Amino acid sequence: MAPDHSIFTDEPLEDLNKVLSKGSTSVQVTALDGLVSVNSLFTVAVFVGLSLATPGQQSLEHSGGCDAGENIIKNLMVFEVISFSSFLFSSLVAQGLKLAINIDNSKDPHEATKGHINNKLLRIGMLASALGSINGCVFLMLSMVNVIQIRLGVLSCGVTSTVTATAALIVLVSIALVVYISTVIYAFTH
Repeated sequence: MAPDHSIFTDEPLEDLNKVLSKGSTSVQVTALDGLVSVNSLFTVAVFVGLSLATPGQQSLEHSGGCDAGENIIKNLMVFEVISFSSFLFSSLVAQGLKLAINIDNSKDPHEATKGHINNKLLRIGMLASALGSINGCVFLMLSMVNVIQIRLGVLSCGVTSTVTATAALIVLVSIALVVYISTVIYAFTH
């Protein structure tokens, strides 16, 4: 009986771990699934932000001088559209990569989690998708700052609730982005 061979090499399969580390695409598909799911949640947040962009809306701070002007509402709209576009770009790239992987994997039913994937193209696609998500997060954060100003009063008024909410948003999202970017860099270089 002839030994089994990997689709990546003519050498006999002696160690399953070697095969999985060389050619398993299930990890990439799972990562792409997660990215698309997260982007979907963020896209919902974009639409919530868009629903709050009504001209002439008064803030909860009952001082007329603290109400957001048209410039803040216009910025909200622009940031929301850029954020939505970035998440859509990221999701479409991820879905395209996932489709390519699944089509390639379906060629050999006995090896459903391994395929001939151009690793350079896969890495570039995953990086492009990650950059789209990062860009979407940055613009979603900026749009949320504008939502806070519309609802609680502009930052220049120094209203405690506005400053606190904005500071918490910027600090937490920035920390999360640093962790995400670090992970993307690590994954891209290894």
